[in-house]
Amino acid sequence: MSAPPTPTSAPAAPTPRSRVTITDVAARAGVSKGAVSMAFNNRPGVSRTTRERIFEAARELGWTPHQTARSLSSRRVGIVGLAICRPARLLGLEPFYMEFISGIEDVLAERSCSLLLRLVRDLDEETVLYEEWWRSRTIGGAILVDFHRQDPRIAPLRALGMPAVAVGHPSLTGGFPSVWTDDASAAAEAVRYLAALGHRRIARVGGPAGLGHSGIRAAAFEATMAELGLNGCRQVSTGFAGEEGARATRSLLLGPDRPTAIVYDNDIMAVAGAAVASEMGLVVPDDVSLLAWDDSQLCRLTHPPMSAMSHDVHRFGEQVARALFGVIEGTHQGALQVPTPSLTPRGSTGPPRRA
Repeated sequence: MSAPPTPTSAPAAPTPRSRVTITDVAARAGVSKGAVSMAFNNRPGVSRTTRERIFEAARELGWTPHQTARSLSSRRVGIVGLAICRPARLLGLEPFYMEFISGIEDVLAERSCSLLLRLVRDLDEETVLYEEWWRSRTIGGAILVDFHRQDPRIAPLRALGMPAVAVGHPSLTGGFPSVWTDDASAAAEAVRYLAALGHRRIARVGGPAGLGHSGIRAAAFEATMAELGLNGCRQVSTGFAGEEGARATRSLLLGPDRPTAIVYDNDIMAVAGAAVASEMGLVVPDDVSLLAWDDSQLCRLTHPPMSAMSHDVHRFGEQVARALFGVIEGTHQGALQVPTPSLTPRGSTGPPRRA
């Protein structure tokens, strides 16, 4: 007597040893193989919700289409991706990113490539976006910016196999080829310069505490203050917007033991700080010296002109773009240190006024 037939069941997930196919992805996502193909080739006919479900199924199964797994050295790279986790309004006002992107664009123009720029709300959205761009063959490589300590993007983006260059200190970038500046040395130089002018109460208005480069600057600032025997070290973490810089400046200048010098993490906050000092009847630099990071035309147009930690941001963007093409072509694998920001003294810094 033969055994009764086995009941029909839903398609099982492939075993770890079996080769995952497009059929497995379609079954996991509950769609046809044609829908999977259309999703990964960025063709119309698949809704956004279905496309995301297909990509999620592919991630769970570890499946990548053959054409995206292919070496990019054999085909032309037409589009480079850049996602930035900043509000659109702030990005439009921030000279750093405008100069940085213009440097990238100069290199892309040489190669008849385009930049695909997207602003995202958080790092999870950025990760999903890069996965979608890469798996749909929208981009041939990516520039990764604004690394955090133990950045959650590193593991999933490394698993993609997507050519990418990271902008940040190698200690932050999880093994991605990187291009970086020595922010610690620059922060120490800023403190030593202000101390040499006679300042003993020096404050810093920094970017978000979670950002890796803000953390590096904060640690170097505190260490240098301690090394010089200066006890008036105060640091405030905030965003990069002018109104946040103004709020932090007002808090520092209204507090006890008002600082006689303030270092800012970008030029927008420094210029906003100068307006707050004027509003409070303080004279720059007699009553308070102000020093910006990321020198720009904005620093030179203020009165008095803003002292700054300067570096060639346009050139920095060019170097990052060239490093990405080096990654794609197999000629760049490690970390490239570019010139350290250097002090450019102007009218906003000077010896503190003596009582």
